[in-house]
Amino acid sequence: MNTTAPDAGAVEREVREFQRRLAASSALIASLPPVTLATAPRDAVYRDGKVTLWRYRSDARASGRPPLLVVFALVNRPTVLDLQPDRSLIRGLLAQGLDVYLLDWGYPDRGDRHTGLADYTLGYLHRAVEAIDGGRRPVDLLGVCQGGTLSLLYTSLEPARIRRLVTMVTPVDFHTPDNLLSKWARGSDVDRLVETFGNVPGELLNATFLSLMPFRLTLQKYLALVDGADDPRALESFLRMEKWIFDSPDQAGQAFGEFIKWFYQENRLAKGTATLAGRAIDLGRITMPVLNIYATADHLVPPAAARALGGLVGSRDYREIAFEGGHIGIYVSSRAAAVPTQIAAWLKGR
Repeated sequence: MNTTAPDAGAVEREVREFQRRLAASSALIASLPPVTLATAPRDAVYRDGKVTLWRYRSDARASGRPPLLVVFALVNRPTVLDLQPDRSLIRGLLAQGLDVYLLDWGYPDRGDRHTGLADYTLGYLHRAVEAIDGGRRPVDLLGVCQGGTLSLLYTSLEPARIRRLVTMVTPVDFHTPDNLLSKWARGSDVDRLVETFGNVPGELLNATFLSLMPFRLTLQKYLALVDGADDPRALESFLRMEKWIFDSPDQAGQAFGEFIKWFYQENRLAKGTATLAGRAIDLGRITMPVLNIYATADHLVPPAAARALGGLVGSRDYREIAFEGGHIGIYVSSRAAAVPTQIAAWLKGR
């Protein structure tokens, strides 16, 4: 066993170098202009209270191609899908000639405390689908994370309105053993939480997500910041990611409580016992083509939680794609550029 004491001089030099690089990265960050997110050109084509339906402009859009409606989670902002020009799921889809729409849920306030999941799916989502081309033809639907779960609920109840369904990092079986978020949620008194706050503060949920993997999502991230001390592009990417992470909308109390109880605590979607506005949710009614994309290192939606979909839908044209990365990396990592190409290729083949 090596019992040699560390060289005090070497340790001191390493500490000084770390301090130098930390100071350099701090100074460079201070000199950078404010970062902006979601810069792909778009137009608001429909508004419904706080909810906005965006349509993206594109010179590459192919005439006559079915519209693709992207539905993101309620919990975070969809700006991560267009984080920066060279790391943008939205721009990647546009480059493939797709006609891309995005449903933006906005920011709930005190007046939304009693807005439930039925309001979001059979209300806002349904009206957005009808607003595209006046509801004259079915749309393609891309549901992301929690937005994928909402898309499954809607497609089960309104299958004639959806031509093809794509889900990305979407939880279906909420009780897989490796689901850290589920373990937290199942031990939570969600009724007391909603009773206390009304709407659940976004800052509280953000702190919860970070606490699931504290070293990787906090300390390790900021240590990596020092490594980019001499790289303005790396620091700009860091700032964009931080801006997105801490832009956390409050959650409408009723919808939050329903989602936690129905799915995380009671696992109704996987068990086939879910209902919405008195209507039974039967994933077997989803018979159109389905593409299910999951991330192999996802700490929020483990692969097994997403892959459960294959055994529940009624589609004979079901395909899975495994993305080698994590829950956020599927949008913004260097490997994420392949994802919109894969989605477009699958859509064009059907």
